[in-house]
Amino acid sequence: MKDLKNFLADLSEKEQSESGVQYKNALLQKEILAYCIRNEKVTIAELSQYTNTSVPKVNDVVSELLDYNLITDLGKEIIGVGRKPNFYGLNAEAGYFMSVEVHRHHVNLALINFKEEIVVLNENVPFQLQNTKTCFEELCSLIDSFLNAQHQYVPKIAGLGLTITGRVNHKTGYSYSFFNFHEEPLSKILEKRFGMPTYVENDTRAMAFGEYAKGCVGDEKNVLFLNLNEGIGMGIIIGGDLYSGKSGFAGEFGHLAIFNNEIICHCGKKGCLETEASGAAIVQQLHQAIRKGTSTILTEQECIDDIQVGHIVDAALKDDSLCIELLSAAGEKIGKGIALMLNLFNPELVIIGGELSRAGSLILLPILSSINKHSLNLVNTDTEFKFSRLGTKAGVIGVSLLLRNELLGID
Repeated sequence: MKDLKNFLADLSEKEQSESGVQYKNALLQKEILAYCIRNEKVTIAELSQYTNTSVPKVNDVVSELLDYNLITDLGKEIIGVGRKPNFYGLNAEAGYFMSVEVHRHHVNLALINFKEEIVVLNENVPFQLQNTKTCFEELCSLIDSFLNAQHQYVPKIAGLGLTITGRVNHKTGYSYSFFNFHEEPLSKILEKRFGMPTYVENDTRAMAFGEYAKGCVGDEKNVLFLNLNEGIGMGIIIGGDLYSGKSGFAGEFGHLAIFNNEIICHCGKKGCLETEASGAAIVQQLHQAIRKGTSTILTEQECIDDIQVGHIVDAALKDDSLCIELLSAAGEKIGKGIALMLNLFNPELVIIGGELSRAGSLILLPILSSINKHSLNLVNTDTEFKFSRLGTKAGVIGVSLLLRNELLGID
């Protein structure tokens, strides 16, 4: 039975063909698939109008896509009077995408079907991210174990999408912050290792795209996504497109030099937003407060050295005064940085995501208060603020969609 992998192989041949007819047919197939991706169910008449192509030609292409099992016949529905048209939609089981989301202390692994639905999700798999070959081999072992457990899906997995913190150029597949000890790009190394096309992207940009495509975004086309985690990242959507910058490094929000301090950031500079307002900075501030004798419920529950930002958020939600104060102070500083972004981009929507977003109003209220102090009133009243709807799933969904679009050559 044909599936997505067969289609992609044939599509590549058509696009490289010297025959203009085959090339045009490939373009039409992609255009129709793109429309089906954006719309749950479609008719031949809709597709004909959208592609400005004759009904008989669209019929032929739809038949081809049915033959590849990429779309399915949903049957007829009554619309007004007259003949009942057939509706078509994506076939969820046409193919699958594997997503790997690498965090500093854990990994999330997922299998996403062709209709953008999570089939399998393994969250918070223990992992310590380091830029070493041993750590890279450990990551590959985790991927192998996941694939072995999903052996029934493996023949139909069309590609692997990996997100990782730091500087990533998705166009070349290079990761410049981690696993950068190979001459070849990380995407090629993984492609050879697992025998499937691989797409590598920065974690925050993948989260931003996931939220834009499947999360809390409505009709907005200009959106900023904030990943408030151990570090602070930003995903930028401009005119409905994910913005990466010339080299893929856009969105380094945490490295805005807005403080006059002597704290050296992990980037090597001083005064970065991350030095005082990131999850990692909050953990350090907690340690300092505990050493000075400030009480917190966390010393009763956790070894001090094991405390992570998630523990601080949990304690704050249980009314721990110290943790609430730390989150409030961080929110005020983050808000100052966001105010700069509002003045620059004037976005329709700002989405708050990442581990710190779980604190809800404890982090949002100081952010909004600071924005009111530091941004232009005409600008900040134009912008809506929302929390991420996808939460911890934003990254695995986002990178699978980016991978799918890359494989199909669609926007």
